Amino acid sequence: MTAQALEPTPAGPVGVPPRRAEKPPRPILRMVIMLILVGVVLFLIFGYGTFRNIMIGKFLAQLKNPPQTVATVIAEKTPFQPRETATGTLIARQGAALSAQIAGIVQSIDFHSGDDVRKGQLLVTLRPNNDDALLAQLQATAALDRVTYQRDIAQYHAQAVSMQTVDTDRANLASAEAQVKSQQALMAEKKIYAPFSGRIGIRQIDLGQYLAAGTTIASLQTLNPIDIDFYLPQAALRTIHPGMKIQIMVNAFEATPFTGTIDALDSSVSTTTRMIQVRASLTNPHNELRPGMFARVAIDVGAPDNLVTLPQTAIAYNPYGDTVFLAVKDDDTSKAPAGAAGGAASKDKAAQPSLQARQVFVTLGSARGDQVSVVKGITAGQQVVVAGQMKLRNGTPLLINNKILPQNSPDPIVPNH
Repeated sequence: MTAQALEPTPAGPVGVPPRRAEKPPRPILRMVIMLILVGVVLFLIFGYGTFRNIMIGKFLAQLKNPPQTVATVIAEKTPFQPRETATGTLIARQGAALSAQIAGIVQSIDFHSGDDVRKGQLLVTLRPNNDDALLAQLQATAALDRVTYQRDIAQYHAQAVSMQTVDTDRANLASAEAQVKSQQALMAEKKIYAPFSGRIGIRQIDLGQYLAAGTTIASLQTLNPIDIDFYLPQAALRTIHPGMKIQIMVNAFEATPFTGTIDALDSSVSTTTRMIQVRASLTNPHNELRPGMFARVAIDVGAPDNLVTLPQTAIAYNPYGDTVFLAVKDDDTSKAPAGAAGGAASKDKAAQPSLQARQVFVTLGSARGDQVSVVKGITAGQQVVVAGQMKLRNGTPLLINNKILPQNSPDPIVPNH
């Protein structure tokens, strides 16, 4: 035995048993406690995430699209006449800004503003000044040269003068007669005549006014018949030709359509716009149409067809395709509110399908007035949103209010303000 084993254990106080040595915790118990703690931490982490997702899902489920108020029409087929439309300008068959070729003082004005004048009618006379005296002088010189020429011809035949003298006399006579004609032409230019029949405009001159050469006196226009120039895309060359009837409308006479006939197509297409110029003529017996008027032109091409037409306000024009919104029935009644407090009315409301928006792509055809034809994407009988679609997306609940609808006329009349 060792010395430590033989040593007696120190005695404690009288009556107190000796203290036992503490035993360390067992490893299994510590492992269990650690696993429990790890499990609690993991439960808190993943449980919180799952709880958060559940609550977010419930919150989002309660966020329903609010119903949007829109106006709708029922798509239907109507007779649709294909036509080419354009804007044009009325021009006179003959028109000119009258002016004097030479300068002078206005001596007389023989027309009134707005008169109908005939071809060859005298309109303005400029002061002649000394034109008559100068003409008389030139005529006297020409007469003397003629007598001299005739005398020298007789002398030549008598071999009294040479042929050179006769030639000189002939040249002098021709020069004198040319000067007479020049003076007569100058005097004629001081009288301005109507070059054609038509209606003269407001005069721009007064008596005694000095007119420089080229100063405008008044405008003269032929009003009946009258022409119109307009432009069409080059693709229209396959459908239009001279002799076709056209119809025009002008703002001044909205209720009166005017008809005409295509006279000619330009011989080339513009390289800038790829448009071709077309000229048509119209009868204008009451002189209602005036040159310079803006006009809307319509040309019926091809045979009429039955097509689905919609107001142009129903179309959303996009680079990736034109679309419309349909008002379709939502047959999913499980999303309707239910409860005992709703009563019979709530049950009936839940049983009825509501309307929601659905966006579809469409292929458009020709347009006329407020309408546009739909070739593909819409069938007759479908309910189409025509107002309020800017706030819609697929599935948006709809409330229909058709008290105010957009214009849907094939031939709208624009008020003349």
